[in-house]
Amino acid sequence: MDETKVQLSEREMPREWYNIAADMPEPPAPVLHPGTGRPIGPADLAPLFPMELIGQEVSQERHIPIPEEVQAVYRLWRPTPLYRARRLEAALDTPARIFYKYEGTSPAGSHKPNTAVAQAYYNKKEGVKRLTTETGAGQWGSALAMACNFFGLECKVYMVKVSYHQKPYRRVLMETWGAQVVPSPSQDTNAGRGILAQAPGSPGSLGIAISEAVEDAASREDTKYSLGSVLNHVLLHQTIIGREARAQMEKADAYPDVVIGCAGGGSNFAGIAFPFLRDRFAGRAIRFIAVEPEACPSLTRGVYAYDFGDTAMMTPLVKMYTLGHTFVPAGIHAGGLRYHGMAPLVSALYQQGAIEAVACGQRAVFEASVLFTRTEGIVPAPESAHAIRVVVDEALKSKAEGRSKTILFNLSGHGHFDLAAYEQYLAGELEDYSYPVEKVREALATLPKVS
Repeated sequence: MDETKVQLSEREMPREWYNIAADMPEPPAPVLHPGTGRPIGPADLAPLFPMELIGQEVSQERHIPIPEEVQAVYRLWRPTPLYRARRLEAALDTPARIFYKYEGTSPAGSHKPNTAVAQAYYNKKEGVKRLTTETGAGQWGSALAMACNFFGLECKVYMVKVSYHQKPYRRVLMETWGAQVVPSPSQDTNAGRGILAQAPGSPGSLGIAISEAVEDAASREDTKYSLGSVLNHVLLHQTIIGREARAQMEKADAYPDVVIGCAGGGSNFAGIAFPFLRDRFAGRAIRFIAVEPEACPSLTRGVYAYDFGDTAMMTPLVKMYTLGHTFVPAGIHAGGLRYHGMAPLVSALYQQGAIEAVACGQRAVFEASVLFTRTEGIVPAPESAHAIRVVVDEALKSKAEGRSKTILFNLSGHGHFDLAAYEQYLAGELEDYSYPVEKVREALATLPKVS
């Protein structure tokens, strides 16, 4: 392969999402009703989600068709390019071949529109008028604001307060697409007011913002709730990334030995990894590495247990690797990786040994990201920079071992709205933060009792 990037035409864009639940050796644990402890049914989720998304959440079909209306919006930026990182390879003097799927070409600048567009479409189809959601760093809020604009829906975004102030231009982007954005915890909901009464200076968390968005949606008949990660249907929609990457790797006459993605709630990692995991289930030797921050190490230091998805305990109970629903992370710049739990599908795969997990410190992450920027030219989002840290480590291992390997990773968004973080790093002011063990123990003590 001599090309720097591998392109697919619009005609080659996948017409179906891949549902890993059809091929997992062991199915994930059922979602439970918090009141009864029994598995939930469609009626329990109907106040929050349209029925077609509920159907996707529990589907065992291997492939689910992408509606033409969704494909039409996807074609504004999809298929996205696959790059061979030749300049990074040269800088590392490694025999490894490094490929990255670049999702920063979407109008919102990240992979999040892959599910935002689908969710807005299904809600519009069911007659919903308004969507509520939470967002950390703002990638998801931006994506849903754009999608709601395309389908004529109102959108209200509860943005984690520390990110609301760190990243004001993400808020402006959301508002430009017509969304209403408030810092969370806010005075707009009972959940927000309760948190502020206990901790007036709370920096917020995704768990708190989810509580606010869920409460808002449940209080209005014209409103549903939309989530940007964690749930099965969200991860399903992101598999268009990996399905495109498979076709592009074939064009490049290559196949990955290792697939790497950052992991906060799980959609980034799942999008690139799930379409290749099917080959591992069939016996092919391929590694998968989910990379998370030391400040929010749900896979590497959490426990695999039933927990609430939000702080105010309004959601169903899902079995996942969790740091506890009361966990409030430090205000690291990778705002999209600050969730207390991991997607149930990703959690089950980790528990079953199908994937690996690594936690990285903030300074090492930005060191690798700056190297990537100075060789490949793209400024990565802080979330994707976590994957780059481990890509560099794997490439250097390849060099030390004197053998080639093929590495594929998901560069899920650009960092144009995250330059304050790079400014801090370049000035030597960015600090590492490892979440204290005692704080993890405190949060885990609040896990619900499930028989």
